[in-house]
Amino acid sequence: MVETEEFTIEGPAGDTDSVELPVGLVDTLAEQGEAPSRVISDIVVQALAQHSHAIIHHSEGEPPADLVEMNEAVEALFEERFGMPLEDAMGHSH
Repeated sequence: MVETEEFTIEGPAGDTDSVELPVGLVDTLAEQGEAPSRVISDIVVQALAQHSHAIIHHSEGEPPADLVEMNEAVEALFEERFGMPLEDAMGHSH
């Protein structure tokens, strides 16, 4: 069996959750010198931005205004973090 390592995420209210990943997996995704916690947080931002984008732009019906605002905010945070718009990173525009 592959050895695992645990990463813990803490929310603003102090709640925590942990995830176990195979040892070395995060290192294979890191750029040279990049901290494992940065790799994990980058992936969280990417995943949440992509899910939000899908809800807003690829679901049927008109999304609620508050979800539209949250999506705009996470897409701005994505662009600030990665230096490109989410649509460019995903290879399409809505």
